Amino acid sequence: MASKLIQVKSKACEASKFVSKHGTTYYKQLLEKNKHYIQEPATVEKCQELSKQLLYTRLASIPGRTESFWKEVDHVKGLWKNRADLKVEDAGIAALFGLECFAWYCAGEIVGRGFTFTGYYP
Repeated sequence: MASKLIQVKSKACEASKFVSKHGTTYYKQLLEKNKHYIQEPATVEKCQELSKQLLYTRLASIPGRTESFWKEVDHVKGLWKNRADLKVEDAGIAALFGLECFAWYCAGEIVGRGFTFTGYYP
């Protein structure tokens, strides 16, 4: 176990050195490649305007999302009515999806408590 810990530590050290050496180059390339998305000059007013555009664009997408949700619900209802024809693979996929949702819920709870498992804040 200790040898694995040493290996992981050395790999992490190598990764850290690589990022420190090549990170700024990657950052500059990324900004150069995506400069058409950058708003110049970046003023407070422009940032607030973009923030409002994002909010209202998301709000405008709610009806389409609700329609998709109800289509999915109708599909699940149809599967439930014909559950005798349900294959084991479909049930397994549904079970894995439910497990994934529960895992994300648990992760959200832990994050919401400040990454503590007991909820105690020292």
